[in-house]
Amino acid sequence: MLQGKYAGKKAVVITNSDAGNKERPYGHCVVAGVAKYPKKVTVRMGKKKILRRSRIDPFLKVVNHKHLMPTRYNITLTNDEIKGKVSLSDPTRKKASKKHIRKVFQRRYFSGKNTWFFQPLRF
Repeated sequence: MLQGKYAGKKAVVITNSDAGNKERPYGHCVVAGVAKYPKKVTVRMGKKKILRRSRIDPFLKVVNHKHLMPTRYNITLTNDEIKGKVSLSDPTRKKASKKHIRKVFQRRYFSGKNTWFFQPLRF
């Protein structure tokens, strides 16, 4: 993400619209990203503290293509993980979608897949 509240945060494109629509007449996409990255964990910490420090705070947002910077990295999210489960139409659905995305990201983080995605950008 290049601009806005989540500038400098990593995100994944969930759905894409190159042509736009009546509401948004420009190319845009729905992205899910990491608003708060997990903190460092050491061996001496207890299970409860490790779980608390490993928590990921995601965000969901509709973003103009100009506010994104594509990279060579990618995450392959399966259709059954996300398809039909992400909706930004009203606040209650957005909250439920955010919880679902958090679960997906947590599973990825604890399994050790895509470790680069869960580390903050250094610049």
